[in-house]
Amino acid sequence: MQKREFLKSLGLIAGVTPFMAFSSSVSSPKNSTLLPKALQKGDTVGLISPSAATADRMQFTFAKEALEALGFQVKLGENLKNRRGHLAGTDEERAGDLNAMFADKNVKGIVCIRGGSGAARILPLIDYNLIKKNPKPLMGYSDITALHCAIYSQTGLITFHGPNGSGSWNSFNVKRFEDLYFAQEMVTFENEIVEGDDLVIKANRIQTLLPGVVEGKLLGGNLTVLTALSGSPYYPDFKDSILYIEDVGEDPYRIDRMMSTLKLNGTLDAIKGFIFGQCTECDPGGGYGSLTVDQVLDDYILPLKIPAYSGAMIGHVSKQFIIPNGAKVRMNSETGSFQLIEKVFQ
Repeated sequence: MQKREFLKSLGLIAGVTPFMAFSSSVSSPKNSTLLPKALQKGDTVGLISPSAATADRMQFTFAKEALEALGFQVKLGENLKNRRGHLAGTDEERAGDLNAMFADKNVKGIVCIRGGSGAARILPLIDYNLIKKNPKPLMGYSDITALHCAIYSQTGLITFHGPNGSGSWNSFNVKRFEDLYFAQEMVTFENEIVEGDDLVIKANRIQTLLPGVVEGKLLGGNLTVLTALSGSPYYPDFKDSILYIEDVGEDPYRIDRMMSTLKLNGTLDAIKGFIFGQCTECDPGGGYGSLTVDQVLDDYILPLKIPAYSGAMIGHVSKQFIIPNGAKVRMNSETGSFQLIEKVFQ
C-alpha cells in the first residue's frame, strides 16, 4: 500500500477542475441508513479501479474469473486498465467508471479490483445523488476506505469492507461472501481458530482490552486512509458508533500519530465500542524507546472505558471478514465477536 503517495495525493483534491465536481450536490452528512439492493447469482457486477493501477495484466483475468466463479457476469469499467503514473487513469476517468456503474441499471453490484492509493482524489467527482437513487453494494478495502467513508457520509449507503477483486478468494472468504450476500444471514463475525501442532493456539487470537457488550453502527476501515480524511466533508459522523480499524506496514509511532488524530478530532470520544483488526508488518523498527502497537492502543483506548478488543480478522490478511460498513451490530469484546442485528440489503 503506497501510503506516502496517498497522503500527498490528498493535497491535490483542491486542484480538481471545479466544473467536473459534484460537490455542489453533496447532501448533508446526517443521512439515515440506506440499504443496497440485494445481489443474486447471474447478476452483472462491475469491476472498477478507483485507486492505483494494476501492473500485472493477469490480475485482471484473476479478478474477472473469481467474480464469475462466485456466479456473476462481469462488466469491466471502461477505464479499468488505464494508467497515469501510479494511478489507474486520470481522476475523471476513475470517477467516471464509478458513476457509470451506479448509473447502469444492468449492473447490480460493484467490486474494486485493488486499493493502493488515489481514491481520495476522486471524492469531489462522485455523483452522490446518483448513488442515493441507485443504491448498490460496493466492495473493496485498504484505500477503498476513502469510498466507504465518503459514500456513507454523503448518502448513508451501506458498503462492504472486504476482499478486492484481485485479492484472495479462498474458501473462508467465499463462504463469508455467500452467507452475507446470497443467504443474507445475520452473520456473526468471529475469528477462525484452527488447531495446529502446538500446545497453544496462536493464530487469529484476540485480546480483550475492556470487556463488555455494546450495540452501534460499524464505521471505519484503514487507519491511514481514515485519518487522512479528517476535517473533510467526507469524514463520517462517528457518534455512538463502533469503530473498526486496520493497517499495514506502519511503524508504531505512525500508528500513535494517527490514533492521536482520532483523539484530537473527537472520534474516540464519540464512539461506543472499538475493534482493532490486523496491523500487518507493524512491528517496532525505530530502535530504543519505540512503543509497541499494544501500548499505543492501551494509551488511547483504555481511558475511554468502552468495550474494546484487538486481533479481529480485518485487514491485509488472506482470510478476512466482509464488513457491512454502516450496519448495526452487537459486539461482545470479551468473546471477540460481533453480529448483525439489522438487515443490510433491501
